[in-house]
Amino acid sequence: MSTRDALALAERERLDLVEIAPNASPPVCRIMDFGKYKYDMEKKEREARRHQVATRVKEIQFHANVDDHDYQTKLRKVREFVQEGHRVKVALFFRGRENAHQELGYALLQRVMADCADIASPDQVPTLAGRMLVMMLGPRRGLRKPAGTAAPQERPAAGAPPDRAASAFSPSAGPRPPPPGPAGEPPRPSFRNPVIR
Repeated sequence: MSTRDALALAERERLDLVEIAPNASPPVCRIMDFGKYKYDMEKKEREARRHQVATRVKEIQFHANVDDHDYQTKLRKVREFVQEGHRVKVALFFRGRENAHQELGYALLQRVMADCADIASPDQVPTLAGRMLVMMLGPRRGLRKPAGTAAPQERPAAGAPPDRAASAFSPSAGPRPPPPGPAGEPPRPSFRNPVIR
């Protein structure tokens, strides 16, 4: 069909003549509503983008002489991020004389890896970059959840007895008892709650 006849046919149908394969011999054209075609293609792209899971890289920073409580808090955040499907960059900074004992930093990152081994796998092993060690952790295969979906929290039923562990040290229960001392000694007074004798 000649180009002139194809254009006339498209005008009669109030549609567009769209060239599909310009390099073919003869070139291939189609009569269609090009505006509707573009709209459908954009709609498919939006739908495909909506079903993609966007993973982010979260960062947690440590120091070589981190205390156990701080370590547990940061480890809990690392585990939360990994369970949400994010990758986690674990950075350990060396300050001053800590540079002389970099083996402590490697040991700490190995401990983080071991504590997260059930849910995370190392995407990048600990590497030294200037004055910091960097390690990347990612979710293990099969455990990845879409970002933004957290596991539902269980609540006790109305009228159920309260959890003993949760109520043991509530503010209404009074001050915490002092920590126990070594075997055979009386408990040591705590700084927050001194025992008056």
